[in-house]
Amino acid sequence: MKIAHVVTLVSPDGAFGGPVRVATNLARAMQDAGHEVTILGSHRGYDLPPTQLEGVPARLFPARRLLPGLGFSGLVSPGLLAHLHRHIAEFDIVHLHLARDLVTLPSALLARRRGVPYVTQTHGMIDASRRRLAHVLDALATRTVLRQAPTLFHLTEQERDDLVQVARTSSLPLAQLPNGVPVSKLQADVESGREVLFLARLHAVKRPLAFVEAAIALKEQFPETRFTLVGPDEGEAADVMHRIESANAGGAISWEGSLAPSQTLERMSRASIYVLPSIEELFPMSVLEAMSIGLPTIVTDTCGLIPELHDPNAVVVVNSSLDGLVTELKRLLSDPTARVALGDQARREVEDRFSIYNIAAIATSAYRSVTSQAERLEL
Repeated sequence: MKIAHVVTLVSPDGAFGGPVRVATNLARAMQDAGHEVTILGSHRGYDLPPTQLEGVPARLFPARRLLPGLGFSGLVSPGLLAHLHRHIAEFDIVHLHLARDLVTLPSALLARRRGVPYVTQTHGMIDASRRRLAHVLDALATRTVLRQAPTLFHLTEQERDDLVQVARTSSLPLAQLPNGVPVSKLQADVESGREVLFLARLHAVKRPLAFVEAAIALKEQFPETRFTLVGPDEGEAADVMHRIESANAGGAISWEGSLAPSQTLERMSRASIYVLPSIEELFPMSVLEAMSIGLPTIVTDTCGLIPELHDPNAVVVVNSSLDGLVTELKRLLSDPTARVALGDQARREVEDRFSIYNIAAIATSAYRSVTSQAERLEL
């Protein structure tokens, strides 16, 4: 099959996060299975945009900011839409990593208008929002795109309910599609206990300050351990650095800045524990990536990945309090055997449940059903 994956934004620092990682992983697995796959999207931050993403052909076009102050929702890419207008009919199916934005929504409407089969995968980005702009976009485009899609992939039951609410109909062809990651040959540095890692955007939702506070509470007890934050600044870096400096903790706690998505696994492999203290995280790719290399991982009890795990002990689950995070970090840092066992359980869970090749096979099976239906309608 000839498949297009459409994403909102590709950048050197991976600012758009999980959806681009999901698209790239799926595209690479589908390419390995013999399909002809292209990743399409907007870009910023490159002198020359890449023509491949991890070995998958990519066509990326400049992102422009049409509406200031709206983050990714305010981006547009006229070049991408012009390219799609010329070439969209060449694809058997278009897989839209759909958000409430002016890149993927117009791409979906174009596919619909041109009669090209498409599926949507929303990664939790289209929720039952109360924001005024969300209601406007839903009325103008989102609702139509969702109602007309032959298949809508969702991660969790919460996302499924949100899509039904946004579309204002329960008659949607919904299908669950978990995130997946390649099974890596890398192995985390679990036994040494030398580093606790936070690798995510420095955004309030990710709670980097909670990580810093836990590190401050533990740094004296574990003087050989370093606590490191890695990720682009999205509003929290100044507070993070101020707190580190005010606690005179610069020797134990540091922020390394952003990192290219292709380098995250290697960076994780140098750590002994991974912490993602965010609240209401739907299905974090960084957690799956950490688990795939046997890196013991701590998440909060609102993480949407937890109900999807076959082995509930594959990650450590804490509540949102600082005390809970400090207690579990202290336990793991004090017990190398527990870290190794947790890392082994995590790796097995990914291999059994979240291998990208299994996930890609589910998606391509849905593609075949969609394209066969479209062919029958043409006849």
